[in-house]
Amino acid sequence: MTAAVSKVTSLEAFLKLPETTPASEYIDGQIIQKPMPKGRHSSLQGELCAHINMESKASKTAYAFPELRCTFGGRSIVPDVAVFKWQNIPFDEKEQVLDNFNRAPDWMIEILSPEKKSNKVLGNLLHALKYGTQIGWFIEPDDFSILALTPQQLPVLMTGSDRLPVLSEIDMELNVSEVFGWLSLEV
Repeated sequence: MTAAVSKVTSLEAFLKLPETTPASEYIDGQIIQKPMPKGRHSSLQGELCAHINMESKASKTAYAFPELRCTFGGRSIVPDVAVFKWQNIPFDEKEQVLDNFNRAPDWMIEILSPEKKSNKVLGNLLHALKYGTQIGWFIEPDDFSILALTPQQLPVLMTGSDRLPVLSEIDMELNVSEVFGWLSLEV
C-alpha cells in the first residue's frame, strides 16, 4: 500500500467520497490507496476467484469477489479476494447482489505486491479475523509461500505440497504449488 493520502474525521465521511482507482481503504482514520495490481497479482487473483467459484457457485455454497469493498469494525477495506458463504451475501428481493457488504468476508485472501507494506496487509487480515473471518491467506509470490491464518491459532507458513485450508463448506483441495503453478498460464 502507498502512504496515507489524507485523513478524514469518520468512516461515514469516507464512505461518502467518490471511489478511486485503484481503490482506497479507510484504516484507523486514514485513507490509504492500494497500489495498482501487476501481472503476478492479477493472475493469482483471477485464478483464485475462478477456481473458488467453479467449486462453490453452482451449489450456492460461497462466492469469491475480486476487489470488493467490505466495511466492518470501523474499517472499510478492499481485499484482493473476499469469499462469502452464500447465506452471508446480501441479496435484494430479486435475488441480485447488493452493492454494500457491511461485514467481514468469511475467507479473505491478500496477495503481496512489491508496493504493498506487509504489516498493513497483515493488519487487515488480523482485523478481519477479529470480526468474523474464518480463514485468511497472505500470499507472498516472491518466495512462493502462503501464510494461513485462522482465529485464535498461530499462523501457519505453507509451501510446496502443503494443503491449504478452505471453508469447510467448499469441497475443494488445493496446495501451495498448484496456486503458484497458475503463474505459468499453462492450460
